[in-house]
Amino acid sequence: MSMRKSNDLGGVDLNLLVVLDALLLERHVTRAALRLNKTQPAVSQALARLRALLGDPILVRRAGGLEPTARAQELAIPLREALSMIGGLLGEDAFDPGASGREFRLSMSDYSAEVLLPGLVRRLERSAPRAALRLVALGRESAVASIQSGEIDLAIGVYPGVESNVRELRIGTLFDDEFACLADTSAGIPTTLDDYLSRPHVAVAASPEDLGEVDAALRAQGLARRVAVTLPHWSVAPRLLRGSDLILTAARRSLLARLDDGLVIAPPPIALAGLALAQVWHARRDYDQGLRWLRGEIEQEARAA
Repeated sequence: MSMRKSNDLGGVDLNLLVVLDALLLERHVTRAALRLNKTQPAVSQALARLRALLGDPILVRRAGGLEPTARAQELAIPLREALSMIGGLLGEDAFDPGASGREFRLSMSDYSAEVLLPGLVRRLERSAPRAALRLVALGRESAVASIQSGEIDLAIGVYPGVESNVRELRIGTLFDDEFACLADTSAGIPTTLDDYLSRPHVAVAASPEDLGEVDAALRAQGLARRVAVTLPHWSVAPRLLRGSDLILTAARRSLLARLDDGLVIAPPPIALAGLALAQVWHARRDYDQGLRWLRGEIEQEARAA
């Protein structure tokens, strides 16, 4: 049966729009119901009303899951912006971390997870025992796109220039760091650039499109290093370095966490700008009291780290 698109908004209430937002985020009726603390039949009925109102299926089943239609995708970002602004204008009740069962969606670089995550989880266990973190590891471009689409609430990592490139994003610096090199003690860390370039390197990148600060700095000088191994995470790196000539150049704090017997750390023989660990969110989430609370917890953990 064909659907008739309606432009009459007289019968629309805010609850319907809240349900639509949850459905577009979860892409699953049962998960949307859990997110909203509603029954599945109630969300299904709201979906039927939304379909009639918009004259669009909103969610269609493809490849074993539900996907938003083109019309629904057009609505997703302005809908979230509108709901966030309305919540701020109406003065939502203060977020209660001790009672909230909210799930926060974060992208964390391996570096930020290494430095912040253990302490952050302990902090949330004390202050928000019913809340949950859902973590993904996205490259910089993918993380920014996911913040813009609303798929994640917050990204934590190194995001140089993100505010100037994407004006609707907000960034809060957590702390500054510097680059260092980690290598096997017997191989040592070279003190000249020529020796540095002659050695094989380990690189850590969440996605292939990410060009790290080290390679960008070398490229600016018309140089390149030989990357023998590229990893999506840090955990196996120390074992790769042992008994080899490999060098890992990364944020000093993350390397200190991996430093143990048989490995040595030292500054790199190339001038590299410092790096800032930061959290990034969308401007439309400025009114989100739960997210503001979480950002505050992350800031406190960064000061303690």
